[in-house]
Order: sequence, then C-alpha cells, then structure tokens
Amino acid sequence: MPLEEDCIDAISLDDGEEVVPALVDALDKGTPLGEVAALKLRTTDGWAATRPLAGRTGLDVVPLPARNLVERHRSGYHCLLFKPVWLIETARGCPFRCSFCSVWQLYDRSYRERSIGAVVDDFATTGDSIFVADDLFWNNPPRSLELASALKKRGVFKRWILVQSRTDMISMNAELLEAWRPLARDFDIFLGFEFASDRGLSGITKDAGVRESLEAVKVARSHRYGINGNFLIDPDWEEDDFRELWDFVASHGLQRSGFTLLTPLPGTDSYRENAYRTEGHPWSDFDMHHLLWEPRLGAERFCELYAETWRRSILNTSGDKKLTDWLRQVRPLQIPYLIRVLRRTQVMMNPKTYLREFAKTRSRAAATTECSHPVQKGSACQDRPE
Repeated sequence: MPLEEDCIDAISLDDGEEVVPALVDALDKGTPLGEVAALKLRTTDGWAATRPLAGRTGLDVVPLPARNLVERHRSGYHCLLFKPVWLIETARGCPFRCSFCSVWQLYDRSYRERSIGAVVDDFATTGDSIFVADDLFWNNPPRSLELASALKKRGVFKRWILVQSRTDMISMNAELLEAWRPLARDFDIFLGFEFASDRGLSGITKDAGVRESLEAVKVARSHRYGINGNFLIDPDWEEDDFRELWDFVASHGLQRSGFTLLTPLPGTDSYRENAYRTEGHPWSDFDMHHLLWEPRLGAERFCELYAETWRRSILNTSGDKKLTDWLRQVRPLQIPYLIRVLRRTQVMMNPKTYLREFAKTRSRAAATTECSHPVQKGSACQDRPE
C-alpha cells in the first residue's frame, strides 16, 4: 500500500465516518487499536490489518454535514462565477474500472446511495449554488427520476447545479436530463472525456468511446445543459497527439474543458506499473498537475504544447472569451473577485510555469530518494541536524 511509511501509524481501510470515531474512542479509552475494525497498523513486525467492517457504511448512517461550523468560511467556497457554493453527496462509489482512477478501487466497485428523503432535505437546506460530489451522478436511472420528482414536489429550485457523470450514462438516458433540467436556472455537467480517440480511451479501460462522448454532448445541449469536461494529457505523447486533441476540442466546441496530466495515482494499477518512474516523489506531487518524469518530447517542448492547449480554452482571457465577456456575467460586487480568479488562471497559459514546477518536482524527488537510502560517507543526508 502506498501509504505504508514510517511517518504514519494507522491507515483507515474503509469510510472514515465509521472508522475514525471508533479510533478516537479507542485512543480516549486506552483500548488496543488492534480491536478497531478496518485499520492497517504499523507494528514492530510490520504492517498488520485489523478485522474488516461488518459491511459498507450505509450513507443514511452518516449525518448531514454540520455546515454551521464553517459558515464564516462560506465565501471561500466558489466555482468561477458562482459564490458561495454548497457541497452535497447523494451517492458514493463507482462500478466502472478506469485504470487511472482510484475511486473504484477504494470502494471495490461498490455504489451506495442516500435515501431520497435525506437527499431532498439536504438540497432544501443548502444555498443557491450546488456542487453534487457524487463520482457518478444518474448511475441508477429509476432512483434518479424518483429523486428529481421529490425535489420538484418539495419546491426545490437552485440558481446553479453542477454534477459529474459518464458520457455513456448520459447518451443512453436522455429522459433523466429532461427530468432534472427544471431544477436549476443554470445546470452544468462535468464529463470525463479523457481522450479524443478510441485508441486513447481503450488504453485507460474507459469502457466507452468517442461516439458516446459526442452523443452525450448532443443530448446535454439539446436540454440546455452546460458542458464542462476534462481531457488527460499523457507525458508520453507526440506532437500529433496534441494536435488531435486541439482539433477535437475546436470541432465540437469543448473549450470549457480542463486539461490535466495523466498521473499514476496511488492505489491504482497505473501507480504500480509506473513505480520505477515515480520513486521519491512526495504525495503532494500526485495532483494531476505536476510532471513526474521527463516527457517523451522533452520537458521544454511538452510544456510549450501543454500551455498552448490551455490557451485554446475558455479561461484564456486573451482568447475568444475576453475578460469583459466574463465580467458581464456577474453582479458588480463580484467583479473584483472574478478578476482575481481569472488573473491567477493565466499562469496556465505560460510554459515557464510548468518548467519551473518540473524543476522543483525533480529536485524534491531526488532529495527524497537520496535520503531514503542508507547514509554513506559524503552523502547529502549525512550529518543532518536532529
């Protein structure tokens, strides 16, 4: 397990809402931690797992968030035009098997749902801009239709809702989008497009192709949903791969997409396969924005093309959507905030930003790797102050 390190004493192997309170109670009472379920403990003989939970934690056992505890920080929760934003979870897990994703491995491809009543209460008592944190919204079509009906009956209507789903889920269930669309003035869907070719998608075990991506966009737009998406940028790409992506984005009007680096996230098959390339990297580097090894094109050329990819996005205020276009979409009081946010995003258009970070990343990894080996005379780790 990636987290089995000397600086860690215990790892939760299941949902924290059940495991962590039991751990705290054991620490308070002096009970041996080996009696707490779903932990992996560092012992003098190595790492050892305790018994598993009797079953997956039911989401209705988890109380609604105590949002009153963070109200003074509420203004810090935002998503570009929308501020403040509230977070809601209606279901947890994913039954699919994308090789770059850790979610399905964490939950053993399980999928759990909160009850309709609990979800409706959550929607009804939160603010006007909602991000639904489910990894796979609309996964259960009959339940999704029932939930939409219950929200309408309760009179729930929001300024903005953002959900995450799969392209094939949307392409096959147009009736779900029709049922949910009346619940918000603006309704956005975040889709994992991942790649612009079936070749790329099959390489990450997506179990869906470009045809599903384009059909999902068509269905969503026909019901007036906004499409936000994400594409993966592979450090092993050639220049033609970048151009294929640019052409795909331009041809289908997907400039609202983001672009993250294909990263072997801890816990995934990809992480295990690329362990030789990622040795020494601290966990902070595994954020899908840091290069973890020298790209095939070389760092300088790769970063130039990566920055050019972002320049073709809607966030480039020197591109098709100017700063004045953004400002017309918000109230006057929000203008200073939006200007600050957009100014920060402009660094993504500059290849030097990524090159500087890559240099820091390599330096951190080299230092960590060197210091993780036995100390030899004259090494960088010798004679460090305690």
